[in-house]
Amino acid sequence: MPRGRTVTVLVQRHDAGEVRRTPDELIVEEPMEVRLDGHLVTTTMRTPGHDYEMAAGFCFTDGLLGGAPVQQVRYCATGSATDTAFNVVTVETGGRAPVPTPRLTTTTSSCGWCGTADLSALQDRLGPLQGTTPIDPAVLAEVPERVRAAQDLFDATGGVHAAAAFEPDGRIMLVREDIGRHNAVDKVVGRLLLDGQLPASNLGLFVSGRASFELVQKAWAAGFSALVAVSAPSSLAVETARRAGLRLAGFARPGRLNVYVEAEPASAAGTTGADGRTR
Repeated sequence: MPRGRTVTVLVQRHDAGEVRRTPDELIVEEPMEVRLDGHLVTTTMRTPGHDYEMAAGFCFTDGLLGGAPVQQVRYCATGSATDTAFNVVTVETGGRAPVPTPRLTTTTSSCGWCGTADLSALQDRLGPLQGTTPIDPAVLAEVPERVRAAQDLFDATGGVHAAAAFEPDGRIMLVREDIGRHNAVDKVVGRLLLDGQLPASNLGLFVSGRASFELVQKAWAAGFSALVAVSAPSSLAVETARRAGLRLAGFARPGRLNVYVEAEPASAAGTTGADGRTR
């Protein structure tokens, strides 16, 4: 079976002048190689768990599927999964997806776009969002507290991020945790993709950290109505959300938040399909 998501270590705890040895749980971080129809896509650092969702979500949000449906996801298509410690996942489309260009560097748990040279080229494939369901700012402000109750790995380790899909009334539909924010988002998107629930035009996306460019791009690719974060967005995230017509909010706390972008696209040319391509 795949490895657990936490490990227990002994630490020397200093507390008010008292020193004692005590067990502490740490989040696991391991490399995972993602393949598409047998072709290497990337190697990323992630927390084991929901690996199929993450691989499928990564291929989708990176625009690698080219509209091809996912037929199967499995560990190590070239041999036994135990031989690679469940750290190689293959997404299969029966050869319908374009042959991917592999990333040149390992994607770290803190960066979703390392190794990608031209960010504007990634944005060009996405048209403005249309037909999304508006979500009231008061609802967006409540989402972090609702998600917090489902962050079991954070409770155990204090070292992971969470992403969640939620309904317009604030009900939490799906929560995923990972050491990387972009990994947690890919796991959410991958689950929706495998369940045939993309584009997510009637859902919002939550992230437990800052709203960086790559997270806005992933939310845009998946067709979410809004992205809400507990911290600040970057300037490029705001610019990208404006281009998408994606409502973007940050510093969400019970009863308050900052709305940086309303759901009005900068350009109305084209619509975005479930494959993330402009129609």
